Amino acid sequence: MAKLKLRPILNDKPVKVTLSLPGALHRDLVAYAEVLARETRQPISDPVKLIVPMLERFIATDREFAKARREVEGLILTASSPSLPALGPMSS
Repeated sequence: MAKLKLRPILNDKPVKVTLSLPGALHRDLVAYAEVLARETRQPISDPVKLIVPMLERFIATDREFAKARREVEGLILTASSPSLPALGPMSS
């Protein structure tokens, strides 16, 4: 059994997506949907439905993005926290 990154697609409200894919990427998306359907025994009626879970998975597993996001969120939290009194120079 192939170890695919995507899991079975949950029944979710359809969302309309309009974009243009290069032909090769579309063929890969269709092929991926076929393999996923075989592996999960769950038919994939429209390969476009894989785009959102693929993007979610990509973002969730991108370590550099997670690191950058934590840094930005840390900056936002620091900027929004109440000001602390400034400390004088530390003496050794």
